[in-house]
Amino acid sequence: MAVTKTNPGNFFEDFTMGQVIRHATPRTLTRGDAALYMGLYGPRFAIQSSDAFARALGYPENPLDDMLVFHTVFGKTVPDISLNAIANLGYADGRFLKPVYPGATLSTVSEVIGLKENSNGKTGTVYVRSTGCDETGEKVLEYTRWVMVRKRDLDSAAPDAVVPELPDRVDPSQLGKAVPQIDTSNYDFELAGSPHRWGDYEAGEKIDHVDGMTVEEAEHQIATRLYQNTAKVHFNQHTEADGRFGRRIIYGGVIISLARALSFNGLNNAFHIAAINGGRHVAPLFAGDTVYAWSEVLERAEIPDRSDIGALRVRQIAVKNHECSKFPFKDANGKYHESVILDLDVWLAALR
Repeated sequence: MAVTKTNPGNFFEDFTMGQVIRHATPRTLTRGDAALYMGLYGPRFAIQSSDAFARALGYPENPLDDMLVFHTVFGKTVPDISLNAIANLGYADGRFLKPVYPGATLSTVSEVIGLKENSNGKTGTVYVRSTGCDETGEKVLEYTRWVMVRKRDLDSAAPDAVVPELPDRVDPSQLGKAVPQIDTSNYDFELAGSPHRWGDYEAGEKIDHVDGMTVEEAEHQIATRLYQNTAKVHFNQHTEADGRFGRRIIYGGVIISLARALSFNGLNNAFHIAAINGGRHVAPLFAGDTVYAWSEVLERAEIPDRSDIGALRVRQIAVKNHECSKFPFKDANGKYHESVILDLDVWLAALR
């Protein structure tokens, strides 16, 4: 009997409640990775861009971009969780727990915390809690996501449906762990690109980030390979030609990173993503599309025992092929505007 040595990935019926998966291939992140990330998205936040700027504030060196850390931790999970996925549906309760510097080695463990077969009997939704740790075993990131996964055997019995209860937002008392105490007297607002501090933003304020970035076929694949994300829908045109869209779709993390990079123009001093409260990939993005972004300030909160930084809860909306001066979002019936591709709710740490 022939035994295959290759991994076909897990299908919906392969997951069980409470299952713990230790994902393969630890990843050491270097300054080369940081440079490639900057070349792909163009983020300009001063603390992640300059050793001298970061050291003056109390960092030992400039930290890696938060989304480079997130995508690396996420990428480890793909071969086991979402290789056979149709779509990554959403995020919740994500917390950045420790600054990550060049030279750190990240690995990921996931626990299945929810399962629900879909009514079509062909797919199901898998909820996982993933934890990224560095080489010392300390947690750098935790988050929950849910993903729609194909079934291998359409006749397999549906599991008991379990949908986890997730918080609407991360409590501000849990924020700021990935930001060392900052010497605000050394913060150079001219070099940071804006005079606006935490206290200058108000709930309900909307910011058009103005610029747009067109995504090319090669660069979105390079970006996804940077995180060792192996999801077939991003790479294999031979199979995707017969898929839902007839072409490769762009990894949703590319959209998140583009929206974050674009948000520098207006949120220059909101230099750190402290938490991901929730998020949804509303529609797919394809090569040749142009991404724009706008943000709405939902809440401003104190971070306990921190006088150097405060928290801004921000809804970041990414759209394709549509400028954002009129802030496209939802209509009166709650239906997303046809251009919206990402709806992400985050806590940002901003200088006070």
